[in-house]
Amino acid sequence: MMIDTKPSFDIHQTETSRLEQVDFENLDFGRVFSDHMFVMEYENGVWQRGKIEPYGPFTMSPASMVFHYGQAIFEGMKAYRSENGDVTLFRPGKNIARFNQSATRMCMPTVPEDIFMEALAALVKLDQNWVPGGDDASLYIRPFMIATDSYVGVKASDKYAFSIFTCPVGAYYKGSVKVKVERKFTRAAEGGTGYAKAAGNYAGSLYPSMLARKEGYDQLIWTDAKNHEYIEESGTMNAMFVVDGTLVSPQTSETILDGVTRNSVLQLAEDLGIPVEIRRITVEELRKGLAVGKVTEAFGVGTAATIKPIDEIGIDGINYPLHASTPSVSSLLLNELDGIRRGKIEDRHNWNIPV
Repeated sequence: MMIDTKPSFDIHQTETSRLEQVDFENLDFGRVFSDHMFVMEYENGVWQRGKIEPYGPFTMSPASMVFHYGQAIFEGMKAYRSENGDVTLFRPGKNIARFNQSATRMCMPTVPEDIFMEALAALVKLDQNWVPGGDDASLYIRPFMIATDSYVGVKASDKYAFSIFTCPVGAYYKGSVKVKVERKFTRAAEGGTGYAKAAGNYAGSLYPSMLARKEGYDQLIWTDAKNHEYIEESGTMNAMFVVDGTLVSPQTSETILDGVTRNSVLQLAEDLGIPVEIRRITVEELRKGLAVGKVTEAFGVGTAATIKPIDEIGIDGINYPLHASTPSVSSLLLNELDGIRRGKIEDRHNWNIPV
């Protein structure tokens, strides 16, 4: 089904594209930004008419409430160039629903789904020449919302800005990764904002992640806040494990992000006949499984990282290497997922939305 991209908002196209300045063979993830962005403001209890305009800075008051009280949420999604040259969005409806779930948790107004989708499609269509081809390349899409009311006092803002910008990107990680199971610091607690893509969740993870990098790890695997007994998710990805040939994924909860890539991978595993279990996983089960070879694979799944193998896991000072069979479960799933997104394999679940 084609999205009707006839806009119900204003479009101010740039007079000078920066496209020719970009080296698409050497894309640094998240550093190169496309020509345009979408902006829409909320005030007096309603969303105002939005606009697509040239990418550029915001002008904001130092008293803007986002700077002081942290009302900020975002999403991560992607558009792909298929083998025949078409550009498609991958499961945007799931991201829009999760964005609005985050907004509700952070006491922010939800964005009407039809306006969100229309703006997303129009923006990607306008900047479709920024969508790179190639196996690891895609257009990363960042919708976000911030509180903009100028007021110094603890309350929900009365004004907000919703915006979408895009970045042509290559691979987020180069090669496999080494992770540490975090047993001291906490990413999210029950009753908190862990299931929302709230900016503060990521701010709080930066210090323990820095300490882990100093120890030689690329990322953390977070555990529950109460006793640090259960595996939750990695810093930029949901975590998955292959245990005795079964794909095991921690059960989502209010402390674990309900990942769109995670959801897709679990469906594809079932399609391929790979046994799947969605359940709680203890650190001790993971440790014993790694020690005796029952855990043969671990990998992260996420929009930015896609599917990224983990080749070593550190638990309480001991590193456990992983030795996946060939072909690995992660490679089978990656081939299937990437094939669908790039039009090489039938899109049997209707996940791709052409723009």
